[in-house]
Amino acid sequence: MSKRFTARTVATAAVLALTATGLGVPANAEPSNSRTFTVVAEDGVSVDTAVAAIRAAGGTVVSRSDEVGMFQVSSDRADFAARATAAPTLIGAAEQKAIGRKPKLDRVEQEHLTAGARAGAAGAAKKGAKLDPLDDKLWGLEMIRADKARKIEPGDRRVTVGVLDTGVDASNPDIAPNFNWSLSRNFAPDLTDVDGPCEVASCLDPVGTDDGGHGTHVAGTIGAAANGFGLSGVAPNVSLVELKGGQDSGYFFLDPVVNALVYAGRSGIDVVNMSFYVDPWLYNCTANPADSPEDQAEQRAIIKAMKRALVFAHNKGVTLVGALGNNNEDLGAPRTDVSSPDYGADPYPRPIDNESCWDLPTEGPHVIGVSSVGPSGKKSDFSNYGTEQISVAAPGGWFRDGFGTDTFRTDANMILSSYPKHVLQEEGSVDADGNIVAGFEDSVFKQCKANGECGYYTYLQGTSMASPHAAGVAALIVSRYGKAQGRTGFGMAPDQVEQHLYRTAAEHACPEPRLQQYRNEGRDETYDAYCAGGVNFNGFYGYGIVDAYSAVKTPLKPNARP
Repeated sequence: MSKRFTARTVATAAVLALTATGLGVPANAEPSNSRTFTVVAEDGVSVDTAVAAIRAAGGTVVSRSDEVGMFQVSSDRADFAARATAAPTLIGAAEQKAIGRKPKLDRVEQEHLTAGARAGAAGAAKKGAKLDPLDDKLWGLEMIRADKARKIEPGDRRVTVGVLDTGVDASNPDIAPNFNWSLSRNFAPDLTDVDGPCEVASCLDPVGTDDGGHGTHVAGTIGAAANGFGLSGVAPNVSLVELKGGQDSGYFFLDPVVNALVYAGRSGIDVVNMSFYVDPWLYNCTANPADSPEDQAEQRAIIKAMKRALVFAHNKGVTLVGALGNNNEDLGAPRTDVSSPDYGADPYPRPIDNESCWDLPTEGPHVIGVSSVGPSGKKSDFSNYGTEQISVAAPGGWFRDGFGTDTFRTDANMILSSYPKHVLQEEGSVDADGNIVAGFEDSVFKQCKANGECGYYTYLQGTSMASPHAAGVAALIVSRYGKAQGRTGFGMAPDQVEQHLYRTAAEHACPEPRLQQYRNEGRDETYDAYCAGGVNFNGFYGYGIVDAYSAVKTPLKPNARP
């Protein structure tokens, strides 16, 4: 669910240091024996008691999030994690370990760029009303009827949508009109072992930048402006708030993510999109026998902190939307995890017990889980699914959709959205002069204004692309039915947003036969997926494919409960 396909050059092992907002690596850091940890207190433990326990274990508290009982700690003791775990008032300690690993990769999202996979031509443009110049390529907007919805409700500027991701490139002409500078924050300073050399001395990238690209793509789908330029988003008039909780390299660690969620709750953000899972564990388990005692304690700390943060944000009025993931598995019957930990140590096989393991944040409390479908409406081969976790489906793209037609294996089956120019240059599809490199004309687009200001756009696929479609519809619901709150506030109860989203989704029955196979698309039996459930709710589509038009046209059910 995170993004980078092409790995930039990165530094090798580096020493970690702390900043006021989280973990960072100053460019001029001196060698030190100090290590950094995220420590989580047990339920009901006061801040003073937790701090005392941390000190007794040999740690120094550098920053803290009192709302969730989470502390950033430095220690030069080799046994600090074990001592913290042994303390009865502390759950455990998660360490940030610099090991010189390359950026986290998600080859699903840019499958069309892998060797031998690219198609020579894009699919045919979709027919229908053309709003912005590139909107005829946005089959997802048509599928969820967002083009019709905006005639009734294009979004309210007072409605804020947090993009908890790798950042947002506010220089893109489609993002700039809707970017909220005053609320946007960066909670994830660069880590040089995975992100490469810091771009600024503080290693805290300025707000309005995105050195990964993933967050900018997500933001464009949610709320790119309908301004006669480039393309438009699902909710083109809402405000976009950057909540940078992901590293440039695509990792999403506990401390930045929790701090971003707490901030969203404190600041009155209406909707937060989360297209990622919290590293380094694909599944966090309470006591997996394959894990060491310290790793078990670390995962218990992650589970507790994430659940507290999600509940806190929800209780403060935040509607939470998350991607189900790209591991092509039933989250109610997970396979052995062979990818964790993906940072700090080498991965090893971990059998996953569904009762005591969680994929976070998508399996956390109050999160609307979103699966991915292609232009045909078929579940994307890569998309996770399952009746226990799914809420709704949305367009996430599927490069291999359209078997037997001229659209099979074409870029246009994916999701087109905004992307930073410099990231495209790093990936080799745009040259130093800002021109599209030969061979990439079907996957990258450039739009320029008369004054020379240009925006760039590219295709990606994944549940990361499905989730922002649902988040955009949630923002339209708040825009349409929200109420003034206090002197300056505006919003809507998340439970009401969630129920209305489900009630207005377009029901979609399971395929027949229910065991969906993808042999024609070149996938083996590991991609086989069984769709359980009925028309009203099932494991592929949840309550249905989100429908923006129905969401803004259907009257809100009074005193509704999900």
